[in-house]
Amino acid sequence: MFISSAIAQTAPAAAAAGGDFTSTLTGMLPLVLMFVVLYFVMIRPQMKRQKEHRAMIDAIAKGDEVVIGGGMLGKVTRLSEQYLHVEVASGVEVQVQRGGVAQVLPKGTIK
Repeated sequence: MFISSAIAQTAPAAAAAGGDFTSTLTGMLPLVLMFVVLYFVMIRPQMKRQKEHRAMIDAIAKGDEVVIGGGMLGKVTRLSEQYLHVEVASGVEVQVQRGGVAQVLPKGTIK
């Protein structure tokens, strides 16, 4: 008498536990998909741009023509490990951090 009622009471609980896990997984699926899309749309391209910018900064040499972050154009006159000396006009030289270079221009752009 007691055994049959105990088995009857535990059977629906076991079925509900399996269904509960499935519903939780199904509920989290849109959140996981959103993070996957976010990675491929935003994070991965940003990491690629950072890698390209780092390679550009490392490849700067004396005599290169560059655009500084503020929009100034100039020619690299001296290099150090963290800084560049850029001549923006004849006799006017500014010192900028390497990371402040926005773009390296083709030779002969500045006249």
